[in-house]
Amino acid sequence: MKIKQIVFTVLISGLTALGVMFGYNYFNPKAVAIQDGVKIPANYTGLFDSNNNVPGGPLDFVQPAKAALPAVVHITTVIGKEEVSNNLPRRSNPFQGLVPDDFFDDFFGDGGRMRAVPQRASGSGVIVSQDGYIITNNHVIDGANEIKVVLNDKASYTAKVIGSDASSDLAVLKIDAKNLPFILYGNSDDVQVGQWVLAIGYPLNLETTVTAGIISAKGRTLGLNSRKSKAPIESYLQTDAAVNQGNSGGALINTNGELIGINSAIASPTGSYAGYSYAIPVNIVKKIINDLIQFGAVQRAYLGISYLPDEAPDSEKDKVGYKSGQGVYVREVPSDGAAAAAGIKPGDYITKIDSKPVNSGNQMVEQIARLKPGDKITVNYLRDGKEKATTVTLKNKTGTYDIIRTSALDDFGAEFESLDKKKATEYGQTGGVVVKKINPNGLIDGQTRMRDGFIILRVNDKAVSNVNELSDAVQRAGNNIKLDGFYPGFEGLYTYNISKQSE
Repeated sequence: MKIKQIVFTVLISGLTALGVMFGYNYFNPKAVAIQDGVKIPANYTGLFDSNNNVPGGPLDFVQPAKAALPAVVHITTVIGKEEVSNNLPRRSNPFQGLVPDDFFDDFFGDGGRMRAVPQRASGSGVIVSQDGYIITNNHVIDGANEIKVVLNDKASYTAKVIGSDASSDLAVLKIDAKNLPFILYGNSDDVQVGQWVLAIGYPLNLETTVTAGIISAKGRTLGLNSRKSKAPIESYLQTDAAVNQGNSGGALINTNGELIGINSAIASPTGSYAGYSYAIPVNIVKKIINDLIQFGAVQRAYLGISYLPDEAPDSEKDKVGYKSGQGVYVREVPSDGAAAAAGIKPGDYITKIDSKPVNSGNQMVEQIARLKPGDKITVNYLRDGKEKATTVTLKNKTGTYDIIRTSALDDFGAEFESLDKKKATEYGQTGGVVVKKINPNGLIDGQTRMRDGFIILRVNDKAVSNVNELSDAVQRAGNNIKLDGFYPGFEGLYTYNISKQSE
C-alpha cells in the first residue's frame, strides 16, 4: 500500500512539473533578450540557451566572437583636400604615447614648397540597430569629408554623421541599410577587474580581428579629451587585450557577446600596442549616443562645482588642506550652479552620488555623465567631519534645464561669445560676436586665415550683435557665407568667405 502511495505521489509531482514547463513555454514562447524593442538579432542565434544564459565554460570565446563579429565594421575616411603652400608644417603626434588613433599627415616637397594631400585614415565602428546606426570614436571621423563603412560581409556604404561629441570622443553614424546584424548592449557597471573580455576591430588595415584579455582597471583618466574639450568625460576601462591603430571605435565585449565598451586609445611609447588599451564604458556610450540621435547634441548635466583633480600635486593639496580618503574635494562652487542652489560649499568632500560611493573625480564625472539636465540626484558630502545629504537638480552648461540642440555654427569649428556691451561701446559698435577659439578641421580653419579674437559684425551684409543673431543669420545664409568684422587694435574691416556644402 505504501509503495503505491509513493509511486502515485512521484507521478503527480512529475506531471505538475511538466505542466508548469508547458505553461511557461506556451505563454512565453519568445522570452529572449531584446534591445530597443527589437528581438535578438540573427547573429546571436545559438549563443543563448532557453534561459537566456550562455552555455559552456567561461573560456569559450568562440560563440561570443561569432555573435559580435558581424556587427563590427571597418570605417575609412578622407580628410581635407589637396593644396600647395610655402609653409605647411608637418603635424606632430600631439598625444606622446597615449594614442587615440589614426591621425597622420602626408606632406611631400615640391621645389621648396610643401604639398598637402588628403589624409586617409581608418578605424572601426559598431552597429547598434538593424536600421544602420553605428557607434565610433569622434577622432576617427573628425574633419572627414568622406566616410565609408564596410561591413563584415564586404558590403560598402557611404555614411552620414548624425552627431559627435569631443568631450567623450564619441560619434554616431548612419548608413542606408535594413535588417543589419547588431550588437547587444551589456552593463559596464557589472564589469569586474580580472574578467575576460574580447576586443574586435580592424587594426592596421587588417580584416576583422579578435583579441582576448582581461579588465585590468576601471575609471582610468588619460587627459586625451581635454585637448579638444573644456569639460572632458574620461573614465576608461583598461584592458590588456591587444589593440592597435585602426581598432578605435571597435567593440569591447564580455563573454556573453555583449558590448561593454568602445575601444578608444592605447598607451604606448611607440604608437603600437604595448600592453595597455582603453575603452569608453558602454553605460556612458548609450547616454551620449541616444542624445546625439534624438537631439543632435549631448544633453550634458553639470553638478556645478570645480574639484581638486586626483592627480593634483601635493603642494596644491597641502595648500587647501586636503585630506586623502575623504572623497572628492570641492574647490569652487559658482553661485549660479546646481550645487550652490543645493547648499554645497567650497571645502566640502563629496562622497556619494545617489548612494554610489565616489572616491575620485573621474568616478563622479562618470556618474554625472549618464544623467541629463533637470534630473534630481542625492549628493552625500562631508563638512567639518560630519556627513550631510542634499538633493541637487542638475543644470546644463548655460545654467538652465533647457534642451540644447545643434546650432548652425557647429560646422564652423569655433567657440563664440557675444561681445561685451562695455567693450562694444569702447570699439564704437552696438554689438558683435567674438571668435574666442578656432578649432582644427572646422570650416573656419579649413577655408580662411581668420585668427582668434576676430569680432564678427555682419553676415552677408546683415548686422549681428550676439551669438543667437549670428546663428540665425548663418542658418538663413545658405551655403555661401560672408563674414565681415575687425581685429581689436588693427585698422579696417576684414572679410572672410565660407562655403558650406549642401547635403
